[in-house]
This record gives sequence, structure tokens and C-alpha cells, in this order.
Amino acid sequence: MVRSQTLSNRMVDFTIFLVLALMAMMSLYPLWYTIALSFSDQAAVNAGKVTAWPAGFNLTSYHIILDDEKFFRAFGVSVKRVVLGGALNFLLTVLMAYPLSRQSRQFPGRNLYMWYLVFCMLFSGGLIPLYMTITTLGMQNTIWSLVVPGAVPIFNVILIMNFFRSLPKELDEAAVVDGAGPWYALIRLYIPLSVPSLATVTLFSIVGHWNSFFDGLIYMSKPDHYPLQTYIQQLVINITPDMMTEMSTEQMLQAMKASNKTLNAAKLMVAMIPILLIYPFLQRFFVHGIVLGSVKE
Repeated sequence: MVRSQTLSNRMVDFTIFLVLALMAMMSLYPLWYTIALSFSDQAAVNAGKVTAWPAGFNLTSYHIILDDEKFFRAFGVSVKRVVLGGALNFLLTVLMAYPLSRQSRQFPGRNLYMWYLVFCMLFSGGLIPLYMTITTLGMQNTIWSLVVPGAVPIFNVILIMNFFRSLPKELDEAAVVDGAGPWYALIRLYIPLSVPSLATVTLFSIVGHWNSFFDGLIYMSKPDHYPLQTYIQQLVINITPDMMTEMSTEQMLQAMKASNKTLNAAKLMVAMIPILLIYPFLQRFFVHGIVLGSVKE
């Protein structure tokens, strides 16, 4: 009897493991296929010969992207945007979430502010008024047009606010008894205890700023000010007659080996590298921060 139950449990475990392994393979295959596509040449891609391994291995698409100083300029703009925008999101999120986590008797206008924030999260003013505002304020073609419109992410504010509200009230009462003011309590108590949620919303901000391309397209009229995602979105293989006269025979052969499909795959891989390097350091806080920040008392 015991042996049959043990065998049955092993069969169940094996089935679960097999199903999870298949699901993992199905999830990873698009990424692996994109990698293979980025290292393949034009003829193989057009013929549909690329499956799990590169066909006609070459690095032409990566050379096209990396052998251009505009790429590194756009990379620098994106890094600057992530640092500046992430810091601004973190600061404003914490400063707004902390007073909203207080009781209505401590912050009389709390409910009014909450309704206002929820309304703004569900309904926006629209793209045209936002563009007119950015232009009127003179922020077009500046880094501020990329970070100011999304400076206060309401969803992140609600997560941090609920996390603050879930902390024991005794901590706040003890801080008041010891003579600690609001700033001291926020910096020495609430922020250190909220590392999981803060790391989660920081990850949201970093990924959002890094992956955004549309705002760079509408707010930047000069390609030199494009962030990385906007730059690689506009990058295509377009060989004009004037370019052919300036290219050597080897350069022309290299360009003929690449297609827009392989170039697009290389774009995705280059754009994912920084996020893949950052995500492991914040991933362990992700689930814990989301669960605790979504619980409302």
C-alpha cells in the first residue's frame, strides 16, 4: 500500500514537472528564435530556414547597429532617462504615498486626493493636450519631456500607500512617543521596512522608461535626442545609390546579408540586455512586494 502511494506520488510529481518543463520551453522558444534570427543572413531568413539555430551565421545586423555613433548617443539618452526618471518616480511616489497612508483624521483631505488620483489614473487628458503642454513649457527636445509627464505613477503610489498602511500602527505610535516627526518616521522606519515594495515599483519605473519609444518619437524632432528604443525603432536597412558609391565591395556584401527581419531581431536583443542585467537583482522582491502592496486594510 505504501509502495503504491509512493509510486503514485512520483508519477504525479513527474507529470507536474513535465508540464512545467513544456510550458517553460514554450515561453523561452520565442526568445531563442529571435536570437537565432538575429544571427542569420537574409537569404536564409527569406527562405524560412531559421528554426532553432541560425542559418548562414553572420553578425551583420549587430555591426549595422553598433558601428554607428548615433546608437551610443541614443544609449546614453536612455541611461540618463532611466536614472533621472527612476529617481524622480521614486521620490515623488514615496512623498505622495506616505501622507495618503495616514488616517482621515490625520490628513483631512486624504479621501479627496485619493478620488482625484484614481480619476487621473483611469482618465487622461489625451495626447494632443499633453503635447501642447510640453511644447508650451519649452520642454520639447529635452530630457524633461521624457520624464516629467510620467513623474507620478499613480499605480505605484497606490501600491506603496497600501504597503505603508499594512505596517503595524504601533511603530508609528512608538515613534511619536519618542518624539520622532513625520520626516524621521518616513526615512528611518517606513522606507527601510518597505524595501520589497520600493524595489518592485523601481523595477516598474526602470522597465517603463527603458522600453518607452513613442514619447521620444513625438517629443523629439531631432534624431540626436532620440532615446534608444526610439532610435532602433526607426533604424531600417535602406541603401541608396549615393551610399552605394561610398561603400566598398566588402561593405556592400555585408549589407546584402542582412534583412529588416534580422535587424529587427538584433534590435530586440540589444534592447533587452540592460534589463536582463538589472532584473535578477530586483526579481526576488517582485512577488513579495506585489502581494504585500496589493493588500488593503
